[in-house]
Amino acid sequence: MGHHNRVFHGDRYALDGAWSPPTSAANFCEEDYAVSRYVAEFINSISNLAYIILALQYMYGPGSQGLWKPRCDFMSVSLFTLGVGSFLFHASLRQNLQYVDDLSMLLAASAMLHGLFTVRATPAQRYRNSALLALIVGGFSAFYVWSGTIIYHTLAFATQILVLTFRCLYLFRWQERKFPEDKVRSWNTRRWQASGICLVGYILWNIDLEFCAQLRAFRAGIGLPWAWLFELHGWWHLLTAIGANHFIKVVREIRDEEAREKAAPRHKQVK
Repeated sequence: MGHHNRVFHGDRYALDGAWSPPTSAANFCEEDYAVSRYVAEFINSISNLAYIILALQYMYGPGSQGLWKPRCDFMSVSLFTLGVGSFLFHASLRQNLQYVDDLSMLLAASAMLHGLFTVRATPAQRYRNSALLALIVGGFSAFYVWSGTIIYHTLAFATQILVLTFRCLYLFRWQERKFPEDKVRSWNTRRWQASGICLVGYILWNIDLEFCAQLRAFRAGIGLPWAWLFELHGWWHLLTAIGANHFIKVVREIRDEEAREKAAPRHKQVK
C-alpha cells in the first residue's frame, strides 16, 4: 500500500478533541489528542516551530530594522508560512488546513526555484520565469484542491525537487559563464548535505507510516517523555526545516555572488 493511502483514524481520543472529528485525508502515526484536547498531534505540531524559528532567524538577523521592519525575502516568508500551515494542520487534522500544509510545501519549493531561475537571467527572462512559475504552481494548486487526491501533491513536490537538482547542475556545471570554482565546490557540498538531511527525514517519515503498530507499542513501553523521541514524523519536520534552510542559504549566496559580479564593473569604472 502506498504511503499516501496509510492513515490512522479511530484513535481512542479522536472524537474528544476541540477540533474533532478529524476530517483530513492524511492522519499520521501519532495518537490523536493524547496530550491535549486542543492539539490533535502534539509532537507533529510543535516540531513545525523549526521552520518558523529558522525563518525568523533570517528575518531578524543582520539587516533587520526592528520588530516591524524585518528583512524578508520570498524564501524566508515561504519557510515561515510552511511552519505555520503545517502546525495548524497537525494541531487540527482538518481537511482545509491539510491543503494549507500541502500547498505551503509547494510554495517553499517554488521560492527556491524562483531564486535559482532568476539567477543569470535578463530582466525579461526573470519576468518570464517568475510568471511561468506562478502560473504552473497556481494552476496545479487549484487542480489539487479540486481533486483532493494527495498523490498528485506528492508527485508535484517530487518534480519540484528534481527540477531544483537539474537547475543546480546547470548553474554549477553546464552554463558557459561559470561561477568561481571554489564557491561552486562549497555550494555543491552543502547542497548535497541539505539533500541528505531531508532524505533521512523522508526515510523516518516512511518508517513512521509503515511500522506504526510496532512504534506505538514501543512508545507505550518506554513511556513519556522518551516516547516523544520516536514520533518519527516530527523528525521529518525538524530535518526538512534544517535541510531546506541549508539549501536556501546556498541560493542566497548564489544570488549575492551574481550581484557582486554585476557591481564589479561599476567599481572599476569609478576607479
